[in-house]
Amino acid sequence: MLLCGPSGSGKSLLAARSGLPVLRLDDFYKEGDDPTLPLVAGSTDIDWDHPGSWDADTAVAAIVELCGTGRTDIPVYDISLSARTGTDAVDIGRTPLFIAEGIFAAEIVERCRELGVLADALCLSRGPVKTFRRRFLRDLKEGRKSVPFLLRRGWRLMRAERSIVARQSALGAYACDRDEALGRLATAATGRGAPAARTSA
Repeated sequence: MLLCGPSGSGKSLLAARSGLPVLRLDDFYKEGDDPTLPLVAGSTDIDWDHPGSWDADTAVAAIVELCGTGRTDIPVYDISLSARTGTDAVDIGRTPLFIAEGIFAAEIVERCRELGVLADALCLSRGPVKTFRRRFLRDLKEGRKSVPFLLRRGWRLMRAERSIVARQSALGAYACDRDEALGRLATAATGRGAPAARTSA
């Protein structure tokens, strides 16, 4: 089950509330010294909201391994340092469904579908103003980046939120609010929305 949506839309909280195992796709960010990182147009800020800041190939490989074996090793990423600080094991055992959540999940919808490991793909949307407030307070509390950076990023993302949701929907993720997302998760967990006889993301 892929779960995407704008940064601050409540993906992590929804995933935790579902009770399903969770793979954090944000742990597959590139490190801050990677020369391929994109920049915000007209700025020296790294664009951490651009898919080019994320290692999609490694994320897909981890999803496929989880689906095949129930276990995989993933990087541990510190957003405040823009660096990987170690590795961790994710073990879902024989659970028939897990959530892979992150702002770039929609980027791999088609690949996961072609590989036969996709149960559903959801894009969580709650409105630009609510998302801005929640994102800023969360990032400030966690010390993710400097305050000026957070404000610049927050303003940019608030203005772009509708286009972000539209893009993720075009990539194959179903746009919905929290309650509808929980309903679709429950449906997939019963096996009605997941491929038979195999674990799905």
